Amino acid sequence: MITKLLTGERSYSMAAYFDTLSDEKSDHPSAIVNDSVKLVQAFRKHLLGFVLFINVSSFLRHYVPFFKNKADDLLQNIRFINKRLDEIIKRRRQTIENTPLDESLTNDMLTSLITANTPRDANHVKPVGGEALNKPMTDSEICGVIFDGFLGGTDTTANTISFVIYHIAHNPDVKKKMLEEIDRIFQGDRTRPITENDVQKLKYCKAIVKEVSRVLAVIPFIVRSINKPDEIAGYKWPAGTMFRINADAIHYNKDYWEDPDKFNPDRWMAEGFESKKLSFLMFGGGLRLCPGRKLAMIELVCLIALFYRKYEIDLVDMNAPLKVINGGVTACGELLTKIKHRK
Repeated sequence: MITKLLTGERSYSMAAYFDTLSDEKSDHPSAIVNDSVKLVQAFRKHLLGFVLFINVSSFLRHYVPFFKNKADDLLQNIRFINKRLDEIIKRRRQTIENTPLDESLTNDMLTSLITANTPRDANHVKPVGGEALNKPMTDSEICGVIFDGFLGGTDTTANTISFVIYHIAHNPDVKKKMLEEIDRIFQGDRTRPITENDVQKLKYCKAIVKEVSRVLAVIPFIVRSINKPDEIAGYKWPAGTMFRINADAIHYNKDYWEDPDKFNPDRWMAEGFESKKLSFLMFGGGLRLCPGRKLAMIELVCLIALFYRKYEIDLVDMNAPLKVINGGVTACGELLTKIKHRK
């Protein structure tokens, strides 16, 4: 979904997953399937590894073999991602240049970024005195935006839905309320497309997503840097100081949350309830609040409805601890489930 939304191109990673599970194989050429897998794995590697550059000093990364090898491998991985994205951007630029002005283009973020502030931009502002008010974006700038889109839009949502399934399985009362809401809205129809109106009505499903994200933050910390000297918490800090904001500590702070250790989606359903400012960091906060937050919430709520209106989902081992991998994101290492059609 994210690949299509960002670039207009298709990812074949699901075909690769199918090929690993089935004796039958997908009809797609193995070369393009493997190519998709390499890109997906590269982004995952970056997400889990970039904290090395936050937690390990520059000296260790440059001169201590163990850390230097890790850092060099991650930098090589970033170069691979940038090279692949650059190829996609240049290919799309060529397609746009070869498309007559009176013909429509594809609807995706990459096309919008390339055509922004050009004659193909629907909101194009004509030059004033020979100078354009806003310049078109460079390939490097576009690559940065697409890179961020991949990082923010893939593993975050994928891991959150895994954690949602885990917590629903361990909270039967929550599962009962969720199923009642889903059945009330879809009236037993397990195949019709979900509409915008349905999403608005799935309030308890949305509450589950928020509560799961509170008790187990996929983004466990937020990093901010000050560009000028400042006094924070009674200490004076020089410009360039990097601060690591602990989301988990905030989400479990009794000053902000009643019974913070309790998994309770109903807290989000209370009339007039609103979390205190900057006490819920599912999508960060301030000026750098996640621009994809609405898309992510729609995806997660729809996935819950799609799964549970049609299938009964249980854990293989209810006593098994949740396996997570801690890095740039809190990732689900393994979640074994049993899935069958609902009666």
